[in-house]
Amino acid sequence: MPRRGSAAVLVVSTWAFTACFAVWMMFGVIGIPIREQLGLNSVEFGLLTAMPVLTGALFRLPLGIWTDRLGGRRLMLALLLGCAVPVWISSYATALWHFLLLGLALGLVGASFSVGTPYVARFFSKERRGFAMGFFGAGTVGAALNMFVAPWLIDAYGWQMVPKVYAVGLVVTAGVFWIFSAPDTARTATSPSMRSQLAVLRDPRVWKYCQYYSIVFGGFTALSIWMPQYFKSEYGLTIAQASLLATCFALPAGVFRAFGGWLSDRFGAHAVTWWVLWVAWICLFLLSYPKTELTIHTVSGPASFGLALPAWFFTALLFVLGIAFACGMASTFKYVGDDFPENMGAVSGIVGMMGGLGGFLLPIMFGAILDRLGVNSSCFMLLYGIVWVSLTWNYLTEVRRAPVMGEGAAQQKASQN
Repeated sequence: MPRRGSAAVLVVSTWAFTACFAVWMMFGVIGIPIREQLGLNSVEFGLLTAMPVLTGALFRLPLGIWTDRLGGRRLMLALLLGCAVPVWISSYATALWHFLLLGLALGLVGASFSVGTPYVARFFSKERRGFAMGFFGAGTVGAALNMFVAPWLIDAYGWQMVPKVYAVGLVVTAGVFWIFSAPDTARTATSPSMRSQLAVLRDPRVWKYCQYYSIVFGGFTALSIWMPQYFKSEYGLTIAQASLLATCFALPAGVFRAFGGWLSDRFGAHAVTWWVLWVAWICLFLLSYPKTELTIHTVSGPASFGLALPAWFFTALLFVLGIAFACGMASTFKYVGDDFPENMGAVSGIVGMMGGLGGFLLPIMFGAILDRLGVNSSCFMLLYGIVWVSLTWNYLTEVRRAPVMGEGAAQQKASQN
């Protein structure tokens, strides 16, 4: 077939990733009526919503390596068609263990990121790669798409209709992807062995980028599937209302990822990551504060008042946090594209896997802490502590040796030439 342009490859690959991400986040919305139907506690609900994330995380590394060896176009098509089957079957599940097993199967769509990232990156020069990878990563807007589509289908036809519609959507997306995508570029006839590809994991920079991604992507994934239930519980909203407000976090986290890629090209991956962590740290500090009632003993007698974030301010903070996480996701993979251009599949696979594992573990931890403390905002308290660790690591390894406001960028560039 005739060779397609890089723009066409970028657009159709981003759409495929968007569809995959919507399916990956499906249980975040349909899990609410399923929880009521099965009488699940918070930990069981966290496990239900996180199970697809586990498979998507674990398979990111092998699929990233196989993309370097077999090509991203064929692997993406296989994921879209293969995962449509368990998605459809999940509409007939009636017990928790049914949903957990099917969640493991359909969760493979989450590994599409490690397939699409090296596939798309090879169609662009190093100078444009940050924007391209950020644009492709904007497919995480599928989380917001899920929050728009799933509540409407639940209200109109019941939760069982959601996986059926999503399964058909995956098949249609597979056809569109095959028609408009292009054969992989820059692939050699003899692929490197898996051992040689995994040797790059000895580089400590890989694990630092894993830690960054575990909070920006893992936190984004966990909150995307947790926020509809949070809004419903904390503010007494309906599923549709809760999902609509939750999109104020999920939507910017997808849309602004391309902007984060542009910023990373312009100012460097480190500068963007540093300021992203600070913005997230401040937002999470404010979001962590629980509803509180205080009584102060004044000279005129006791005076009581309450502290609580109104829904509009809470949603505004989530919006800012979503933008910060979006830019952080893009800057992390700018690091990967710049530092490991010859091993992008393996490195993006392990970084993506650790981010996905964060997205799997965090909802379960949210549920466990919630059952223990009974405080809804405890999920933000946990994320606040993780971001603090990331800030400390970033400062110790990079800040003292690199500019964070763009100063000296010209001298650095000159010294590299």
